[in-house]
Amino acid sequence: MTIRHKTVKTIMTKSKLPASDYAVNPYVGCPHKCVYCYACFMKRFTGHEEPWGEFIDIKEFPPIKNPSQYDGKKLFFGSVTDTYNPYEAEYMKTQEILTQFVGTKADITIATKSNLVVRDLDILKQLPCLTVAFSLNTIDENFRKDMDGASSIKERIDAMKVLHDNGINTVTFISPIFPAITSVEEIVQATKAHCNEYWLENLNLRGGYKQVIMDYVKRNYPQNMPIYDAIYNEKDKQYWVDLSHQLELYAETENVKMINYFYHELIRKK
Repeated sequence: MTIRHKTVKTIMTKSKLPASDYAVNPYVGCPHKCVYCYACFMKRFTGHEEPWGEFIDIKEFPPIKNPSQYDGKKLFFGSVTDTYNPYEAEYMKTQEILTQFVGTKADITIATKSNLVVRDLDILKQLPCLTVAFSLNTIDENFRKDMDGASSIKERIDAMKVLHDNGINTVTFISPIFPAITSVEEIVQATKAHCNEYWLENLNLRGGYKQVIMDYVKRNYPQNMPIYDAIYNEKDKQYWVDLSHQLELYAETENVKMINYFYHELIRKK
């Protein structure tokens, strides 16, 4: 792993994500090495020659000027990195930022695959407008290991329980949903006791990792290849339309709140 320190003028970046005003990413790169990680596009701008997942830049930034100016603004922690990746244990950049927002009314969302977030429980409890979203797209630990090097499924769910039991708004971010592989229903059953709501995002394949995923499915789930070919080569969205309707009915039956981001590209900010 190549580790560098990078000085930046500010840690707050205006965001075009549909549900946030600012993105907060204390690191460049992410050692989770998620096979499907869209954030690998960042290499076009960073100049890194190392493969994605083999480098991390630790951002050095000045204190946030008047954190209260972000009251009511939506801040998304972790749009292109996991802010609680393993290097946070040593460098504590995420903790440094969150501490500055204690006492403000900034609307903060943290997306993570790590149980390290529990370390900052005392700080998190002082953020009145906070959501912690745990990314999870399977309860099959073997599939999880094939896809990412983050915390185990059990560790994520256990961390979710700790936060939920302490009054923190928790989300299961079921992302990305692998067609015919991810079972949203199984994930809901495993998490609903500790979860306030669910966010759903479909698997988007583009760039260099498209073929990697297609080859993986062909090797391990050959029976699903017609579905993947239809979606990712023929651009047929019918699978997602049908799944959306199915999950709407399921959410009603289970009395859980689900927010569907399958078509988030249609509502992306201009």
